[in-house]
Amino acid sequence: MKENHIIDLLENRSFASLNQSERTAIQAHAANCSSCARAYEATRIASSLLRERAIETVEPSPFFHTRMMAALRERQNEVPAFKRLWQTAGALVSSMTATVALLAVLSFVVPGTQTSATAQASEFNGYTAEEVILNQNDLQDEHASDAQVLTTLYSVDDGGAK
Repeated sequence: MKENHIIDLLENRSFASLNQSERTAIQAHAANCSSCARAYEATRIASSLLRERAIETVEPSPFFHTRMMAALRERQNEVPAFKRLWQTAGALVSSMTATVALLAVLSFVVPGTQTSATAQASEFNGYTAEEVILNQNDLQDEHASDAQVLTTLYSVDDGGAK
């Protein structure tokens, strides 16, 4: 019974493209089948609404052209967002970049010059930083007590006073 229903025909073709013999067959079938009658009526109404809407012409509101041209001119004069952002935060970003560059120079260049000064200081003291760090256990045995330090300090002062 599904073959006899016209719903598929109405769904696959537009109502305006149906010829007179097809419309007569559809109307005859719709008179006996309530679901096909509803589909036929919905298709007929939708077709007439679309036809009426297509005939209708829409006129733009008054001064539409003027408003559109003003909006386009305003958009052309508008500053891009990135440029506005850079104008606002450009000084901050530049100063932060300069600070990072200065810190990089201080971190990588200045320690190279301090190593020669450290070597000269270690020659003057008679020991190097590596010796102090690596020989911690040996130095703990050689630490003088507070009494020995005070005796050494006062004996040097007394010796200079005599």
